[in-house]
Amino acid sequence: MEYGVIMAGGSGTRLWPLSREGFPKQLLPIVRGKSLLRLSFDRLASFLPAERIFVCTSASHRDAILCDLPGLPENNVLGEPVARDTANAVGFSAAVLRKLDPDASFAIVTADHVIEPVDQFAASLKTGFQLALKHPGALVTFGIVPTFGHTGLGYVHRGEAITDIAGAYKVLEFKEKPDKPTADRYVESGKYYWNSGMFVWRAQTVLDQINEYLPKSYQGLSRIGDAWGGPTQQETIEQVYPSLQKISVDYALMEPASRNKHGKSFVATVEMPVKWLDVGSWPQLSETLEMDAHNNAVDAQRLVVVDSDDNIVVCRDPEHLVALIGVSDMVVVHTADATLVCPKSESQRVKEVVQQIKDKYGQRHL
Repeated sequence: MEYGVIMAGGSGTRLWPLSREGFPKQLLPIVRGKSLLRLSFDRLASFLPAERIFVCTSASHRDAILCDLPGLPENNVLGEPVARDTANAVGFSAAVLRKLDPDASFAIVTADHVIEPVDQFAASLKTGFQLALKHPGALVTFGIVPTFGHTGLGYVHRGEAITDIAGAYKVLEFKEKPDKPTADRYVESGKYYWNSGMFVWRAQTVLDQINEYLPKSYQGLSRIGDAWGGPTQQETIEQVYPSLQKISVDYALMEPASRNKHGKSFVATVEMPVKWLDVGSWPQLSETLEMDAHNNAVDAQRLVVVDSDDNIVVCRDPEHLVALIGVSDMVVVHTADATLVCPKSESQRVKEVVQQIKDKYGQRHL
């Protein structure tokens, strides 16, 4: 049977001060009144029933997630006691689904993206499931058709077509974030996709890959899967999960599997021609906000601008007035206990601010 898993464990530090450890960006109603998590759930729910959708997240966010997704069964929240990166989120999900359904195939998506149109997203995922059904060893990733040479994303190098599945291709290799000339060359060639970070595979297949490349992690994840639904479920998770090697799914599985041309499994990609926005920083989030007459991206009730253009202004206090005079290309974010002001060009450094806040004030403003 087919399932969907949303990875929603990120802290979203680059969207501080709006995103906080106790209420991270994926739970904030920041896109047309909905959270990124809700948008992700709705996309999967367009072709999967709620009982076959799971969310892998920090255990501390369980209650907030169930509040945001009232249709999600309580047992479908896979709570991580500590963060151990995406390889273990994938493995945790695969181990649980294998226990529930030995023939399970599942899609892994994230709660970081705005993707439109939804029907094209669904069609591409259905192609991925079809590929995993016909080729049980396939590790399927989804390639976003690039619109420009993006230097902040990884790329997938498309190889030969998989003849029995339209829109599917073998993967030659994964490429790390390139410089601008290289990124432009990738786009011009027509043979590279943006790496979406979304996947489809059989639960058993991905666990076999974890066993090959991370055998110690496989042993621990198998213990969690065996205990799932029993009296020692939570005790086993809390005992095993912190001991797992912290590593991303790309480094742990996808890149080595793409280089292994002789194993039973192979890496494939399915083209996903959608508008795709990875909401990881203020400039990216601004693409979802309303624009005023001066090209300012605005989410604020009271704003006055004088000779100020191309700014991002967010204020969650409806009674608080923000006034800008003679500034351009700035980020201004105001919350009840913190205010951020920085040039757009420095917005990636918000993570540095978060670390300094932690060192100076502890968790008070985080």
